[in-house]
Amino acid sequence: MAYRRTERVEEQLQDKRNRILQAVRAVVGEVGFNGAQVTTVAEAAGVATGTVYRHFPSKGELFAEALALNAQHEVDVIAAVAQADGSASSRLADAVRVFARRAVRARRLAWAMIAEPAEAEVDAARIIYRRAFAAVFQGLVEDGIEGGEFPPQNPAASATCLMGALSEGLIGPLAPEAGTLPDTRALVNAIVAFCLQAVSARPFNPPLRVVEESQ
Repeated sequence: MAYRRTERVEEQLQDKRNRILQAVRAVVGEVGFNGAQVTTVAEAAGVATGTVYRHFPSKGELFAEALALNAQHEVDVIAAVAQADGSASSRLADAVRVFARRAVRARRLAWAMIAEPAEAEVDAARIIYRRAFAAVFQGLVEDGIEGGEFPPQNPAASATCLMGALSEGLIGPLAPEAGTLPDTRALVNAIVAFCLQAVSARPFNPPLRVVEESQ
């Protein structure tokens, strides 16, 4: 009986932890990281504020784990798109398009996850998942090179640049102070076109030059 009781307690604790993380997502989706308070999260999760702190010692750790949970889901979505049938270029276009569309549909949450100033723990989690997205794009670039769709290039560097371009292309429009979103279809199409052009263009090897610093 003691073992069964302990197992039930563990299930209850895990359920509360999951509810807290889901509550963070809902609250941040409305007011961002800066506007979210632990008391608000606790209320949304239906638990006491002290319960939140028993599971997460600090606000930064709470937000970082919530970001990680949400970001991993998004990575899984993009990875599934990348593994679908089709050419490397079409799969890359679809992956970028899905990323961008999902971001503009959940504008406030996406801004928080990608760029909103937050605790150091959140920034550290962002770096991990930017690399995870880049790894998905790297696989697509490698497939494209192998299949002759893309010219020879450094796949890891190209994938990192793709992730940077994708994020930067969304940051301005997603920012709360930007006001009403522009034509989202045109925005997404422009980002997709840029990313595909970046990995499909002919190789560019600029001559090395020594640039003297001005005195």
